Amino acid sequence: QVQLVESGGGLVQPGGSLRLSCEASRDIFHMYTMAWYRQAPGKERELVTQITSGDATEYSDTVKGRFAISKNIAKNTVYLDMINLRPEDTGIYFCHAQSERIKVVKYWGQGTQVTVSS
Repeated sequence: QVQLVESGGGLVQPGGSLRLSCEASRDIFHMYTMAWYRQAPGKERELVTQITSGDATEYSDTVKGRFAISKNIAKNTVYLDMINLRPEDTGIYFCHAQSERIKVVKYWGQGTQVTVSS
């Protein structure tokens, strides 16, 4: 079992920045793809970005150039750095881990709220 704990959400003005963190309860980055999803009010959860065990990254078109995912293996922590935030970035941000082995195992964090508003 793996626990994922997000932190770093909050209220920020348009154009501002935030860094989200997701700490895993044990060392899994060498065999899991880590991702950030978000869910806006009244909308479905959507993939924002992901990073594989080999450090390949993908971003949704809506955040490309503004968001960056990274990981600190020593701290079992994945980060999401967000700049130039927009009101449409508002939502609950969830950390997700999915195993890259034959048996697919998935874990979710509890989410952290990001609100972009003036």
